[in-house]
Amino acid sequence: MAAKVTTDATFKNDVLDSDVPVLVDFWAEWCGPCRMVGPTVDEIATEYAGKARAFKLNVDDNPSVPVQYGIRSIPTVLIFKNGQVVDRIIGAVPKTTLTQTLDKHL
Repeated sequence: MAAKVTTDATFKNDVLDSDVPVLVDFWAEWCGPCRMVGPTVDEIATEYAGKARAFKLNVDDNPSVPVQYGIRSIPTVLIFKNGQVVDRIIGAVPKTTLTQTLDKHL
């Protein structure tokens, strides 16, 4: 099960109103490091099904949410819990970094 796609229009419903923690990968098509993180986010979506959700947001197609959360470099992964940002990971990082950070909020 791959990470789902969220947009400026669906972000509130997908992420902020979620009853479980949500990992959001902010990425763009032209970003090499983003393409390395993408498959890892898909794996996390599968492994954490039922405990957390994972979404990807293309910053080129959806400019308002990244501005709202001060995303200045990609890839950036934000972890939301109860509608609030509880963690921020910037750059291409190993899967263990993402899973350990997410585990803190489960």
